[in-house]
Amino acid sequence: MGVEAHATNERVTGRRWTVRLDPVGRGRADVRVSCSRPACTAQVLPSAAAGRTAAIAHLKAHLRAGPAPRPSVHCACRAEECHTHIRPAGPRERPVPWRCGGAVVLAVITDREGRWWQVLECCSRCAAAHPTAKVVAAAQAAEAPPRGDGFRADAPARATPGGPAATTPAFSAVGPHFSHSAAATGTAATGTAVPQQASGPRTSAPRSARPTRKRPPRGRIAQRLVPHDLRPVALRDELTELGELFRAYQARTEPDLAVLADLHARKAEAFHAWAEVTADTGLRLDAQRAEQAAATARLQHLHRIGQAPDGEGPAVARLLTAPAQWNHARAVLAHVAENAPLPGAEARLLVLMVTLRTAQSGVGNLVGQDIKGLPLRDPEQLVGQLVESGWLGIPGTVEELIASRPESPTRISVPSLTPDEDDPGPFTFGRKLRPKLSGWAQRVVGEKKLRKGKTEADVRLLALALATGADGEGRLGPAGEGIGLDGLSSWCSVDPAGLPDLVDRLSAADWLAEADVTDTLLTGRLTERVLPLGCPLT
Repeated sequence: MGVEAHATNERVTGRRWTVRLDPVGRGRADVRVSCSRPACTAQVLPSAAAGRTAAIAHLKAHLRAGPAPRPSVHCACRAEECHTHIRPAGPRERPVPWRCGGAVVLAVITDREGRWWQVLECCSRCAAAHPTAKVVAAAQAAEAPPRGDGFRADAPARATPGGPAATTPAFSAVGPHFSHSAAATGTAATGTAVPQQASGPRTSAPRSARPTRKRPPRGRIAQRLVPHDLRPVALRDELTELGELFRAYQARTEPDLAVLADLHARKAEAFHAWAEVTADTGLRLDAQRAEQAAATARLQHLHRIGQAPDGEGPAVARLLTAPAQWNHARAVLAHVAENAPLPGAEARLLVLMVTLRTAQSGVGNLVGQDIKGLPLRDPEQLVGQLVESGWLGIPGTVEELIASRPESPTRISVPSLTPDEDDPGPFTFGRKLRPKLSGWAQRVVGEKKLRKGKTEADVRLLALALATGADGEGRLGPAGEGIGLDGLSSWCSVDPAGLPDLVDRLSAADWLAEADVTDTLLTGRLTERVLPLGCPLT
C-alpha cells in the first residue's frame, strides 16, 4: 500500500516536442518539415517559405488540440541538465543547481534562423531564462490541501474516553476572539462568573486590513526586465519609459528614422548608466550597440531628406544607403576574387553576377538577357565551362538557359553557396539585402556610358572596384591616398601595365576625374555623376 502511494505522488516530467525545417538535399530548394511526436509524418514543401508556414501551422494545431499545462510536473528541460538548471552563479564561482519556480507553462522556443520550434512544459522561471521563449499557456494554481478534521468548523467533536461525545460548539466564521474585557471573557476580576447578555451572541469587530505595499509594475526593454529595486529611481523610470516608447514605435505604420535615432541615443545613455550601477559587461556592450544603431539611423534619415551628414549641403542619394550594405558589397567582391573557378575578366564578371543572384540560399533565377547584357564574347561557351567545372548547376542545356525569357526563368544553383547545418555559407546578409546588392552591381556594370562605350569586362570590373574603394567625397582610397595597383590588376585580371588604358577608358566615360597612375598607386576621384553608385569607405 505504501509503494502504491509513493507511485501516485511521484511527479512526472513535462511534455516536450520539436518541429524542424531541414533541407532535402544540397542544391535543392525544397525542404522537409518533421515533428518529433510519433503520430506525425514528415512533409516535403517546395520552398523554405512554404515550409516555414507549414511548420508554424503544424505547431499551432498541436497547441490548440493538446491539453493545458499540468501544475504538478517537472520542467521538461530539467531532464537533460540544460545550461539553465546547471550554470555558474558568477564568473569565479562553481556551478549551482537552478531552482525552478512559478506556475507551469507551455513555452515555445525557436532559433533565430527559424529552422526549428520546440514546445516545453516547464516552470515560468525556466521559460523566462530562455531568450527566445514565448509563453502560450499557463497552468492554474494547484488548490491547497484541505485541513485536518480538528481544524474544520464543521468537524464532529471527539468522544471523551468513558463518556458521551463532548458538545464543543463549532468555530464562528470570524474565528476565536480574545479581549482584555472581563465582560468579553465572561469572568470578572474577582473570579466570579458574569452572565452573558440575552440579546444574542457577541460578534467581534473585524480586524483592520493590513496595509499592502504595492510595487510599481516592472518594465521591460530589449528583452531585459528592469528591477524593482534599481537605483536611482530616475534611471529605473527612464528604462521603463524607453521600453514603452520602443514598443510604441514598433506599432507605427510609417517609420520615422529621426525619432528612432533619438530613442537609440537615449537607450545608449541609459544602458551606460545601468552598467555603471550593476557592473554588467553585457549592458555595456548593449549600450555600444545602441550608439551604433543611433548613428546609422541618423545617417539614413539625413540621406532620406537629402541633407549632408555635416548639415552643409545636399547629401548624395546613394543606391545603397547604409555602411553595413557597403561592407557587404565589398565582401562579395572579395569572395569572388578568391573563389572564381575560371581565370579571366569575363569569367569573373559572370561569376560575380551569378553569385549575387544565389548568395542567400545557393539557388536563384536567371534569364538569357541577364547573360546577354554582359560584355561577353562567347557567353554560351563560358556558361558551359562553369557547368562543366561543377561550380554552376542548371536543369537543362546551356542553349535553353540563354534562350529563357523573364516569364519563364531558369532555376540555377551554386553548390558552394548552398548553406547546411555545418556551413551557413560565406555571407551574413539577409534575404532582403541580396536583391539590393544584385541591383546595385547591375546598375554599375550596365551604366549608360559604359554600355554605350562598349567597354569590356575588365573596365567594368575596375568600375566596381573604384565604386567600393572611394570615400564619401569620391576620393580614391582611404582619406584620398589612392588604391594599390596590385590589388586592382588582380581583381580586373589584367597585367599592371594594362591598368593605365583601363583608367583612360573610365575617364573618357566620365567615371574618373583627376586620375593619376604611378608605379604603385591610382589616385583621383569619382565624378559627381557616379557618386550615387558608390559604397564609401568608413
